Amino acid sequence: MRITRHRIPAQLICAALTGVLLDGCSSPRPANAAPATPAGLHVVADAELHRPTRFIVYGDMRFTVTSETQASRPGPREALVARIAIEHPDALFLTGDVPWHGGNEDDYTVYRQETEPWQSEQLRVYPVLGNHEFQQCAQEVCLANWWNAFPQFRARRWYALALGSQLRFLALDSNGSLLPGSEQAKWLQDQIETLPASVRFVIILLHHPLLTDAHEGVRANEAALAAQLAVAAPHAHARFVVCTAHVHNYERFERDGMVLLVSGGGGAKPTPVTRSSADRYQKDDFPNFHYIRFELTPRGLRGEMVRLSDAESTNPVTWTVSDRFEID
Repeated sequence: MRITRHRIPAQLICAALTGVLLDGCSSPRPANAAPATPAGLHVVADAELHRPTRFIVYGDMRFTVTSETQASRPGPREALVARIAIEHPDALFLTGDVPWHGGNEDDYTVYRQETEPWQSEQLRVYPVLGNHEFQQCAQEVCLANWWNAFPQFRARRWYALALGSQLRFLALDSNGSLLPGSEQAKWLQDQIETLPASVRFVIILLHHPLLTDAHEGVRANEAALAAQLAVAAPHAHARFVVCTAHVHNYERFERDGMVLLVSGGGGAKPTPVTRSSADRYQKDDFPNFHYIRFELTPRGLRGEMVRLSDAESTNPVTWTVSDRFEID
């Protein structure tokens, strides 16, 4: 008896097993197709970017109902959203604590409502997980809410982005292990070791800081990451920039050839910081509701901290560039 075998496409097998179509579960490529994009890598081509390329980083918004004014300040939070929409960056990076409570679907509803200006401008938004994304829910429920808000990153807690040929972004999850030998640490090392020669800057994004003057200090998880990057940075042809949040303020450090930034001024209750001499930002302004604007230049990467200077106003609208720096 002759048996006829019908080949089931891998796409359908993956969908049946997982309920979603994951990276690596795709139909066979034609012989003349372009090389497959590595799993977890999002790509924006040079032709799709402004000249010069611009991107914005900030975190700790804690989107929630506007009646809550202690954990998060709705006035500054909404002012930041509107201002960033006007900037129309090539990419916007949210460094965690996007909702106040990850288990509250209403907080994600507020996020969608308040960021409608970003949707109108069709901004490319790239988030990383913070600790508040895991508040008041089991991990599976928290992640389901997160991926419902950001479906393009479904099933990935960390990922990479090529923003043109010269900028590579590595978005990490500091709620997961970054210790030596962990899956995430191995993934990061592989990303660094396989950087294309065209990449000039690697921007590493995560929620918890690698260096801060805040009283809670640095956790062992991020200290391990800092040690890993300190070994890798001198041997890389690209310059490393690390953008974090968690501390509801602004800090800028340089160590081991890297620029280390803390940008947690997205709307959450401000955190005072006693600045050490290591902090390159020494102004006494407070609170620091802000975002960091970057621009890629022929010489390097230009950064500016754009601060909401009338945050106590009932309708804050006044902005100042409170810090400037160049990364060659």
